[in-house]
Amino acid sequence: MTALSRLLPEAFWMVRDFFNWPLIAHLEFWRDTLQGLGTDPGTKKAVDAGLQWLATAQDNSASNDGGVARHYSLIKGWSTSYPETTGYIIPTLIDQAGRRKDPVLLERARRMLDWLVTIQLPCGGFQGSTIGVSPIVPVTFDTGQVLQGLAAGVTAFGEAYLPAMRRAAEWLVRTQDADGCWRNPNPFVAAKNDHVYDMHAAWGLLEAARRDPGAAYEKTALRQIEWALTHQHANGWFALSCAGDPKKPLTHMLGYSLRGVLEGWRFSRDERYLAAAILAADGLISATHDNGRMPGQIDANWKGTVSWVCLTGSVQVAHCWLMLYQVTNKTKYRDAALRVNEFVRRTIRLEGSQNLIGGVKGSFPVTGSYGRFQLLNWACKFMIDANTLEEDILCEET
Repeated sequence: MTALSRLLPEAFWMVRDFFNWPLIAHLEFWRDTLQGLGTDPGTKKAVDAGLQWLATAQDNSASNDGGVARHYSLIKGWSTSYPETTGYIIPTLIDQAGRRKDPVLLERARRMLDWLVTIQLPCGGFQGSTIGVSPIVPVTFDTGQVLQGLAAGVTAFGEAYLPAMRRAAEWLVRTQDADGCWRNPNPFVAAKNDHVYDMHAAWGLLEAARRDPGAAYEKTALRQIEWALTHQHANGWFALSCAGDPKKPLTHMLGYSLRGVLEGWRFSRDERYLAAAILAADGLISATHDNGRMPGQIDANWKGTVSWVCLTGSVQVAHCWLMLYQVTNKTKYRDAALRVNEFVRRTIRLEGSQNLIGGVKGSFPVTGSYGRFQLLNWACKFMIDANTLEEDILCEET
């Protein structure tokens, strides 16, 4: 793709605001537009830098509360903390702390947990969006992601986090409709219809079920996955799988759906779930270029609809492909994942401002519509997870 073709979709927006950008935004814009991808730092350096960036995001959150800043904006700086993504960053930090025998990472995870417990709503759910945004209302998806962190906290630190985990899980159980769908209002997404990607929230319930098996949380989780699979097309594409335009969902949201059904299979060993995951995974491979570039939005025919890449979705999907490789031993999944992981690594800075080193942008180029001019905490988390699994697999094979 030429530099000119990258500019055209966002031409009007850039002409309007170009001269108001700070220097750091101009530098990143020109880097993406003219230089394109950098060199591949490799998995170890990318993961190390990503962990440092998450630490920087926690320390520099504008709300200064122990949570992780939602993003670093090249235009406006650090945001306030984001409960949803702080929730699922916790398992990543706990895992990395164990691998590295690093008490500092473990303490960071504990600080995140302690903060989340303080902001849990009386109903047991967790608010949507970032700290400081209103209205403060419980949101299904966000609660499911925090639940992953609380469940990991129970395993890592003991029963201190068990009451909060149970309250969050029980709110999800109480608010599910009879058909398995959650239809709780979410004022922070454009698409007001039912959401298939809530399979990723169902995963939170499965994690809670592992810690508290007598509560039968898995029944609610698997009921949601059953409902979601009624909206999977014959070619594997998931309808109702975007918070914005359901006809051309972000790869980020498709990644949520794919991981959710995979986790349903891991828990239940229901072969229908594995078959559904394979269908979607194969469709995503067909949409991905040989150089690892995956279009940021994909339609029902597995065709890209935009020129930019949603880096978050890329590494989420790569992680799922690696999981499927472990199950099926089909090298097409491993090879596709390695290409996509490398593509994302080549967008990461390892020098310059501490606010940028190790961070992962919402879009490549940085002017893309998803997380425009932002480095996102969840993009970094998923990059760490995908590259860690890549390291594990390649280590086993050597």
